[in-house]
Amino acid sequence: MTFSERLKNEREKRGWTQADLADKLHVSRQSVSKWETGKNYPSIEVIIALSDLFGITIDEMLRSDDDLKEKVIKDSKKLAHPKLKSFFDSLFLLGVLLILIKIIILGSNLFFYTNITILDGLPKVISNFLPLVLMIIGGTGSEQLKKKFAD
Repeated sequence: MTFSERLKNEREKRGWTQADLADKLHVSRQSVSKWETGKNYPSIEVIIALSDLFGITIDEMLRSDDDLKEKVIKDSKKLAHPKLKSFFDSLFLLGVLLILIKIIILGSNLFFYTNITILDGLPKVISNFLPLVLMIIGGTGSEQLKKKFAD
């Protein structure tokens, strides 16, 4: 039995109309109709609410429909993706910002005869390569996430 069949069966067993179920879930009647015809699937939050409402396990609702299982898996990946991507994008941008600051300082020293030093006590290797390392880690991490969580 597919999810749409199971949903309709459980709703009718209780003598509820689509509008009744929609009211209980705080969604539109059209949403319930689309779920019952298999044109669309509910979010995981709604699936949990349906499970509670019908007194059946989420497993019983999900296992019956391969497309729904795939949607739930894809949705869960999308939830994790933005946070990790933001982290790697931030690393990349920090590297770019550090390079820009270094270029501005070097340009200022060259053209305006200022004497600004770049982190005097820090080894040259770190001040020279840290921005590049941050950009590589950030860019690589972001690209890997894009491949892993691609639709």
